[in-house]
Amino acid sequence: MKALYLIVPLAPLAGAVIAGLAGRVIGRAGAHWVTIIGVAVAFFASLAVMQDVLAGNTFNGPVYTWLTSGEARFEVGFLIDRLTVLMMLVVTFVSLMVHVYTIGYMADDPGYQRFFSYISLFTFSMLMLVMSNNFLQLFFGWEAVGLVSYLLIGFWYTRPTAVYANLKAFLVNRVGDFGFVLGIGLILATFGTLDYAEVFSKAPAMAGQTIELFGGSPWLLISVICICLFVGAMGKSAQFPLHVWLPDSMEGPTPISALIHAATMVTAGIFMVSRMSPLFELSESARSLILVVGSITCLFMALIAIVQYDIKRVVAYSTLSQLGYMTMALGASAYSAAMFHLMTHAFFKAVLFLGAGSVIIALHHEQDMRRMGGLRKYLPWTYAVVLIGAFANAGFPPFAGFFSKDTIIDALHAAQTPGAGLAYAAALAGAFISGLYSFRLVFFAFHGKERFRDEPHDAHAHDAHHGSHDEEPGHEEHAHGTPHESPWVVVVPLLLLAIPSVCAGWIIGDVVFGDYFGNAIVVAPEHEWIAEMREEFHGVVPMVMHGFTLPTFWLVVAGMGLAWYLYIARPDQPGVWRQRFSGIVRILDNKYGLDDFNQWFFAGGAVGLGKGLWRAGDVTIIDGLMVNGSARLVGWISRLSKGMQTGYIYHYAFAMIVGVGVLLTAFVMLAP
Repeated sequence: MKALYLIVPLAPLAGAVIAGLAGRVIGRAGAHWVTIIGVAVAFFASLAVMQDVLAGNTFNGPVYTWLTSGEARFEVGFLIDRLTVLMMLVVTFVSLMVHVYTIGYMADDPGYQRFFSYISLFTFSMLMLVMSNNFLQLFFGWEAVGLVSYLLIGFWYTRPTAVYANLKAFLVNRVGDFGFVLGIGLILATFGTLDYAEVFSKAPAMAGQTIELFGGSPWLLISVICICLFVGAMGKSAQFPLHVWLPDSMEGPTPISALIHAATMVTAGIFMVSRMSPLFELSESARSLILVVGSITCLFMALIAIVQYDIKRVVAYSTLSQLGYMTMALGASAYSAAMFHLMTHAFFKAVLFLGAGSVIIALHHEQDMRRMGGLRKYLPWTYAVVLIGAFANAGFPPFAGFFSKDTIIDALHAAQTPGAGLAYAAALAGAFISGLYSFRLVFFAFHGKERFRDEPHDAHAHDAHHGSHDEEPGHEEHAHGTPHESPWVVVVPLLLLAIPSVCAGWIIGDVVFGDYFGNAIVVAPEHEWIAEMREEFHGVVPMVMHGFTLPTFWLVVAGMGLAWYLYIARPDQPGVWRQRFSGIVRILDNKYGLDDFNQWFFAGGAVGLGKGLWRAGDVTIIDGLMVNGSARLVGWISRLSKGMQTGYIYHYAFAMIVGVGVLLTAFVMLAP
């Protein structure tokens, strides 16, 4: 099976290399075929590996030794267990669907071969991350997905907004990665190894060890390690306040928005914390921090989604909110529920993003929902799958999102970790808001008046709103006309992703309430909230029937009902409400001022620091003192010397007489 393990990441890598280096030779069709075949091979190989793992065969060992330093070995190795194969299947399946979808979406783009190379390389990077058995390889995959996301978000590099967005993503992730590498460094210094199994086996013995970060203030070492690792997860999985890069990643093409948000980069942090559960279970402080950060992200990002008009940004802020649910589950030690929601979310979020992309294609790359409406009769397949995605995203039974989200909310209610009460309240509020923003998108874009035939009532305002959404290269300017359904290469992946968006949650009995993960996830006996909930689980159908009686369900229905009232029954009301609550809307439109603060404090502070160093260091010290100062010193000496060299003979004769006199005097005084 070791050869099969290698095939999984190397097949997408081979496709990426061929499409990237030989793209002009093999042409556009060759580029998409070679990458699709590579990812398909990885998917079917992952299926074979999963069957082997479910039969009881796991693997943990090195593949290649990269470096040996003293007793520390830095290796490339694989850990193939049930947690790994779940991620392998999700990543390869969603990536395969995105690859096929891209044929239709990027059909007219001049960077066609380059894009396929990038997304295949992205898949390879994520697979290396999830299959790693040590922190070195984890860090390689971690940084590789960050690098490729930089290339993909800024894919249209001639657009200033795309360049700004990929730089923002790169820099914000460097902040998180700084904490991440500190955590890995502490692990190496403390345990003397980077191998997962060795670190996890030694961790309980180190649980009481302290470290002084500041004089006279001891911290639990394991808490410091876990918090540093979680800072890395905050960057990759876009948790407050390091979430600001994710909405701007919409500047990339829609297929990569789906891949980043659904199955790859943003799920890396959730997977990493789940994999590190033996460490996080030893630190209540770290888990409390995770709960609070997840609560803020879940609630406050969902609120921003309800005021967005860009269809992709609505889904982007929805992703942030759903990631908040996963993070809260991690803080409550409900790692299996977090991973289950990661899986179901991957399917329905891919549906929503790719469905939004289908709408964008039909409207000649228009993204403003104020220019949509009435699309359901023109795009029946797209409407059907987006509706499924909206139900799943809102957590409506019996769709996939219901099972995973409801389990997380129940776990938060049962948890005793400090901060669990705040998280539970945020999760309930998030349920209402998710129903509102999910169906706001459906009703606004697919129902009501057909607004795509109208000229914008305020051209200047419309242009300003679309300042970050210029026409995509390779596509014609916006043209009015009758929309039509997208080609089959776009629709078929949507239909295939819609199936698990409906039924993926039905395996909850095995994944969450069974013993699916085994020893891949470690939960302390005093944190076994999921085990307590297992006793109340009596099957999928009873869970669905019970779900209709829960307050969560009625909160979701209330959100859906409010969306129906505002965008179907009384479409004149949203404008009235925006005017009535203009202060709150302004705060939400401004994203709580975080972007402005970052621009003022960090970017402005860096610029100010640079100017200060330039004035003090370059102008004052280097130019003023060292360069110009030395020149002035030479000039002063020259002027002094010039005063002594007059050119008159009698001055020189007088100086000679004085000199002879001084010498004679000295000779007489010094003579014995």
